[in-house]
Amino acid sequence: MFGFFRTLPVTDAELGVLSHSRARWRGQLVLEGGSVPLAIAGGRDAPDPQALALARGLPAAWSRHREALAQALMAHYAPYQEAIAAGKEDPPIDPLPVVVRPSDVWPFVKLLAASVAPIDRKLVAEVALATAWDDEHTLGARFDASSFLELNGSILQR
Repeated sequence: MFGFFRTLPVTDAELGVLSHSRARWRGQLVLEGGSVPLAIAGGRDAPDPQALALARGLPAAWSRHREALAQALMAHYAPYQEAIAAGKEDPPIDPLPVVVRPSDVWPFVKLLAASVAPIDRKLVAEVALATAWDDEHTLGARFDASSFLELNGSILQR
């Protein structure tokens, strides 16, 4: 009955079909050889053009800044490793992964989703990550059009 209120999907040459749902344009993004859910800011009529451009550039930004992200993930891992080794924290049920170098983190990181939306009034691309050493938090790797901004220790997925 209310089909005429429904927003029509948009097809992007790089991102594929995007459908408007829950105040975002939703689709899939190919990243690290897999596909993750993607949410992009925009109005009911179309995705925000700047957000769309940032989403299209996210795979290249990820590749370009992968080493810096690995270093940030290593810095996130180190306190867990140190606290368990010092007896300040109980060891996890599953053994803590052995991570010696930043490049060692990748087998223990799972990409969950990606979004492009304003955060603190600045348009940011964010990739939600789960790690084997921190099962209590979803981490957020944040990028702008030119750089890796930060690894946020706890985000809400959109």
